Amino acid sequence: QSFLQGIILLPLRAICIILILLLAWLFASIATFRQPGRGFLPLKGWRRRMIQTTLSCLTRIGYFVMGFQVKVKGKVASLQEAPIIVAAPHSSFFDAIVCALTGMPSIVSRAENLSTPVFGTILSSLQPVAVSRQDPDSRKNTVAEITRRALSRGQWPQVT
Repeated sequence: QSFLQGIILLPLRAICIILILLLAWLFASIATFRQPGRGFLPLKGWRRRMIQTTLSCLTRIGYFVMGFQVKVKGKVASLQEAPIIVAAPHSSFFDAIVCALTGMPSIVSRAENLSTPVFGTILSSLQPVAVSRQDPDSRKNTVAEITRRALSRGQWPQVT
């Protein structure tokens, strides 16, 4: 019985996840198309709302399709209360659950991740703080950028 469920569920889940990824890529592409001040200015208006609602919803649906049911207890802190959210240890795809539940905040990511085909576009729409492993000043620049965004009084989304 488990074998039959695996044969049926695995392809269905794979197809659903691929469709969800393509939809997320489409919405991320639309939201960042001809974005003014790309990477230097925060997304505003319909672009930010589109990222917050659609990507958050699609991420939650994707995890549900994979068999995860996430329950939230308590209340998410506002941007003014907590401009920085820490999710660790960054060693698995579970960090995306935190992003989906907190309204798709900015994240800290390797600069190389932004150039991957589908995931790079989705990641770019979150306006990440890119960390370069080749740049010796990257750590200092990353701290400065996180500080700048955290002190922006809500202009930038929370940083994870």
